[in-house]
Amino acid sequence: KHGAKMVTAVACARVPKLTVVIGGSHGAGNYSMCGRAYSPRFLWMWPNARISVMGGEQAASVLATVRGEMTPEESEAFKAPIRAQYEEQGNPYYSTARLWDDGVIDPADTRTVLGLALSVCAGAPLDPVSYGVFRM
Repeated sequence: KHGAKMVTAVACARVPKLTVVIGGSHGAGNYSMCGRAYSPRFLWMWPNARISVMGGEQAASVLATVRGEMTPEESEAFKAPIRAQYEEQGNPYYSTARLWDDGVIDPADTRTVLGLALSVCAGAPLDPVSYGVFRM
């Protein structure tokens, strides 16, 4: 229930949205924290961040379950390339190279980058307000 409230608030907010991914950003958490699907004005990632539909271990486990019965050795051999693919493609440099975000920033420069972005956003017109239903 509280997660749905967060998603509603982010979806209905008409102020400039700035997103900095500082750790793992997977699945519904990506949406509730204003991921790319919610069109933030800017979206940056720290070098240690990871972004994907779900974590690599979870994805490998789901696909192994769908595949069916396997020995532990077969299961590990099946899961290893899936985890490796998620590790490679969830890397911030991979997503930045494909322009899925606005770049990788040094954590020490975060305050400066956010200040510059707020200056850029200050001159942009705001969208009209359209609030959803908030249940208490």
